[in-house]
Amino acid sequence: MKREYGEDYPSGAETVAAPATVSGERRPNAIGDELIRRIEQRPASQETCHPGIVPQPYLHRAVGAEGDNMHIEPGVVDGAKILLSYATAAVGFGLTAKMAAGDIRRDGGAAILALRSLATTALVFCFFEVLPHHPVGVSEVHLILGSTLLLLFGSGAAAIGLAAGLLIQGLFFAPFDLPQYGMNVTTLLVPLWGIHLLARKIVAKDTPYVELTYSQALALSTAYQGGIVAWVAFWALYGHGFTVANLASIGTFGIAYMSVILLEPLIDLAVLAAAKALRRLSRSSLFSARLHSALV
Repeated sequence: MKREYGEDYPSGAETVAAPATVSGERRPNAIGDELIRRIEQRPASQETCHPGIVPQPYLHRAVGAEGDNMHIEPGVVDGAKILLSYATAAVGFGLTAKMAAGDIRRDGGAAILALRSLATTALVFCFFEVLPHHPVGVSEVHLILGSTLLLLFGSGAAAIGLAAGLLIQGLFFAPFDLPQYGMNVTTLLVPLWGIHLLARKIVAKDTPYVELTYSQALALSTAYQGGIVAWVAFWALYGHGFTVANLASIGTFGIAYMSVILLEPLIDLAVLAAAKALRRLSRSSLFSARLHSALV
């Protein structure tokens, strides 16, 4: 028979379930209940301002949440603070509308923009779901190829594709990412607006995108990825403050993202070289006229 709760069992003794009560309910394990009680009463961590043992931004990893988180970690910003992400997302959508309107005026009209946006949405979804991605610090390190999409399809279609692809992924494959949609879409769209402006400054009006140099491609990619890292850092600091653990997590993510910054310009140049070699195909209305022509 099992001894009273709290006593040690002899080595090799078989443990049995706690005896049932008259009502059929099993008597609680006193030791286990005491441990749970102590954990629940543990004061909030000074580093995370969250109760318990596991820091909240990484809790889903510790308990094994279903699916693969692809972007900013759940818990980085929560509660009432997440309302700010709705406002920043609205700004991002406004910038997207402005870029799309410019493409409609200068590059084929609304129907062509819709066609290109379907292509960019499909590509973004594939980038997020198929390409390798690794959790590092407060977010994930993976290829987004935002500058590549802008060079091939134009800024408006690139922005629509990023927003729509991210939303489709959240709705059907990563619903636990939906609360972070405002933060994630802001992190993708605002830097895209930045390189949309930067391209006009560093690329001469009479230079088609297929003639970009490595330094120009590097500048665009670095600006876009740097903007992403800056926004991720902002959300992490906004959510959890300037703690040592939080700063270390942000730094780890930023350092890891250097690999993306170095790789994406090479991908851009390879894609542009392919577009130049396949001129007959890449001159179709599916691609931006800026790919082969001067800025109008």
